[in-house]
Amino acid sequence: MSSPNQTLVQAAGCVLWRRSPVGGELEVCLVHRPKYDDWSHPKGKLKRGEDPLAGALREVAEETGYRAAPGAPLPTVRYEANGRPKQVRYWAAEAVSGGFTPNDEVDRLLWLRPSAARVRLTQARDRELVDALLNTMRLT
Repeated sequence: MSSPNQTLVQAAGCVLWRRSPVGGELEVCLVHRPKYDDWSHPKGKLKRGEDPLAGALREVAEETGYRAAPGAPLPTVRYEANGRPKQVRYWAAEAVSGGFTPNDEVDRLLWLRPSAARVRLTQARDRELVDALLNTMRLT
């Protein structure tokens, strides 16, 4: 466990989704980060004083190249990263425009159906966010 004097790392991200341009099915965006060799949802650390939702949308744009329309808040995820406590706030967000260009932070991007996204995600905590997205979409 982390010691109480360690600063909580504040981050934010989105479970980015779209309707498939081919068949209209729901697809979830996953990003591959070569530094960690993992598949995850777009997310990142907040800048000092940055609003969490604004930070989440900024990270989506930086990592995926897409502008997103925010939707329902999703569960906040807490875990330890590099020996420090980290808290990531998430929102559902629909990709509305843009396109992916590989960069230093993210070298690959996939649009997958939710069942395939669950399998591809590296961390179990990220799989739960796919379920949370589906639950919020059933309610709307």
